[in-house]
Amino acid sequence: MEPIKSRVLVVGCTGYIGRLMAQASLDLNHPTYLLVRPDVVHDIRRVEIVLGFKAQGAKLLEGSLDDNESLLAALKQVDVVVSAMAENRLLSQLKLVEAIKQAGNIKRFLPSEFGMDPDRMHHALKPGNHVFESKREVRRAVEAAGIPHTFVSANCFAGYFLSSLAQFAQFMPPKEKVFIYGDGTAKVVWVVEADVGRYALSTVDDPRAVNKTIYIRPPANVLSQKEVVEMWEEMSGVTLVKCHIPEEDFLRDLQGPPSPKNEALSIFYHVFYKGECSNFDISDDVSASHLYPHIDYMSASSYLKRFL
Repeated sequence: MEPIKSRVLVVGCTGYIGRLMAQASLDLNHPTYLLVRPDVVHDIRRVEIVLGFKAQGAKLLEGSLDDNESLLAALKQVDVVVSAMAENRLLSQLKLVEAIKQAGNIKRFLPSEFGMDPDRMHHALKPGNHVFESKREVRRAVEAAGIPHTFVSANCFAGYFLSSLAQFAQFMPPKEKVFIYGDGTAKVVWVVEADVGRYALSTVDDPRAVNKTIYIRPPANVLSQKEVVEMWEEMSGVTLVKCHIPEEDFLRDLQGPPSPKNEALSIFYHVFYKGECSNFDISDDVSASHLYPHIDYMSASSYLKRFL
C-alpha cells in the first residue's frame, strides 16, 4: 500500500520556476493546491496557467501574502508549502513564515531558493549580494519559528545559462562567437528546470531531507563552460570564435552604478570565475542525486540537442 501523499500548496505558481513546482507536484500525485491572488483575473497569461493546472486536478485557493486571513485559510487545507517567489519579492515570504507559524499544521516548508546556497555566499559581490542576504533572512526566520523545512540549492538553471553557453541575456546558442569567462575551466552545475521541480518535490515527504539543505548536482551536468562550448561545437558542427574575458576586465565592468544587469553579472562572477557552485564537497545525505537515484534527469547534452 502506497503511503498517503502530502497535500502541497504552491505559492507563486505562475512564475518561471513556480509553474514547474506545481507541475512536479501534480506529476508526483500530490493533492496540489495553488495560491492564486485576486488580481490574477487581469492577466490572461496567468489565467491560462492556473486553468491548465486546474484541468489536471489542482485546486485553486484565492489568497494573498498581504491578506493574512485568506493565507491562513489556505494553509489550514494543506500539509506542505512550496514557495517560488520572484527575487524582488523574497522578503514578502516573511509574512508567509509568520502565517505558517500561526497555522501550526505545516509539516514542511520549502522557501523560494533554488539557486546557489546563500549560506555559502556571505562574501558575494555587490549588487548581487542582496539576493543572498534576503534568502538568508528568510532562512533564519524559518529556523527561528521552528518550522520543519528543506532548503533546495539547484545552482544554474539550464534555460538561463546552458541554453546560450552562458552568454549574458541570451537564450539560444551563439552562431559565430562565444564569450568565455577567464579560461572557462571553472566547474558549473547546470540543471534543467523541470528536474529542479522533480527533485524539490521529492523532498517534501522524505524525513531524510527535513531541516537540511539539499543540493541538486546531477553528476553528468557538472561541467565547465569550456566543456559545454566544446560539446555544442561537436554536436552542431560549428566552430565558434572564442573571446576570453579576463577576470580583471570583468570586475572593472562591474564598478558602475547598481543595475539589474550588474546584479546578474556579479553572480556570474562567482559561478564562472570562482566555480562556487561546485568548489565544495557534499555528503550523500544531502545529495539529491544520491537520495533520489530513480529520477532520470536531463543531461546537458540532451538539453542542448533541442537547439539543433
